Amino acid sequence: MTESLFADDAYLKSCEAVVTAVDGNAVTLDRTVFYAMSGGQLGDTGRLVGVNGAPVEIADTRKGDGGAIFHVLAEGAAAPAVGSTVTAEIDWERRHRLMRMHTCLHLLSAVLPYPVTGGQVSDGKGRLDFDIPEAILEKNHITGELNRLIREDHAVTTEWITDDDLATQPDLVKTMSVKPPSGLGRVRLLRVGDAVDVQPCGGTHVRSTAEIGEVRARKIEKKGRQNRRVSLEFV
Repeated sequence: MTESLFADDAYLKSCEAVVTAVDGNAVTLDRTVFYAMSGGQLGDTGRLVGVNGAPVEIADTRKGDGGAIFHVLAEGAAAPAVGSTVTAEIDWERRHRLMRMHTCLHLLSAVLPYPVTGGQVSDGKGRLDFDIPEAILEKNHITGELNRLIREDHAVTTEWITDDDLATQPDLVKTMSVKPPSGLGRVRLLRVGDAVDVQPCGGTHVRSTAEIGEVRARKIEKKGRQNRRVSLEFV
């Protein structure tokens, strides 16, 4: 199992770690700052820097079995030796854009308080799909409400509750297609402000809504009889 340092501090840019396994192009470390793709958020990219070697580029990060995190090597990159010590460094500028957009999608779910049927956090853009029958959504209204919440500079914090606590509060779960990360005894909640949004989330986020920056609703699409897709992008 890889210790996920990003779960407690999304602003860590690097860490020292030991290579515990290499399987093809997948390198496993005992601890990491790299976020593995899940919950609609892309996996981190970056590099592993050895004591006396050239940096090894990481093209993606994925989840493995038993809580392992796979650092996927870029094409042609040579894996470090098992047992060696490396410094794991994420591509911080890209990660920060993902953090900003992921937090913004939480604001979108507050502006549009409907069940979420899907979503994706990409570099510079993102989307959520909502279960809204015969709904008429207006891009300018959504854009205005999102930027209002961003300017209000709400604090973004995390806390942990038990699986049993979550089971007694099913209304906290907004997503219909993606279940919150549970089964390990505790679940992380993301809270925006005092009452803007609170829901289970294992992703990485900024510390305040003001850090998101200006956004706009780029497109609204009908995806089936009841599904509406709202796509956002940074301005």
